[in-house]
Amino acid sequence: MSQFDAIFLVDDDPINNLINKRLLGKTVISQRIEEFLGGEEALDRIDLEPLHHQILIFLDINMPVLNGWEFLNKYLERFPSRKDKILILSSSIDFQDRQKAEEFAIVSGFLEKPLTLDKIESYFPNSF
Repeated sequence: MSQFDAIFLVDDDPINNLINKRLLGKTVISQRIEEFLGGEEALDRIDLEPLHHQILIFLDINMPVLNGWEFLNKYLERFPSRKDKILILSSSIDFQDRQKAEEFAIVSGFLEKPLTLDKIESYFPNSF
């Protein structure tokens, strides 16, 4: 049984999205995986999801136009009642980015790219 109604991959790199979609497709976390190359596009799509649907969002922080931090601020402003789970997935190894992520209660974790099956398993045991 799926843990989430959908997984949203928010990363401006289409290759990362493709690889992550394939990895996550091997799990039972969700039957539906959607990719977004920009934060605004993802926010607009979240708007269409029923409030009772829970989304797992993998969010890159280093994106043009709307970076991950701006995405989080807009998400909190637009969706104060949603119960989604957001994991930062970034190539950043900057400790300050990890600290900043912890300031957002909605962020459940900070993963370094690349996403691997082991990293998925650490957050979602028995997901295969």
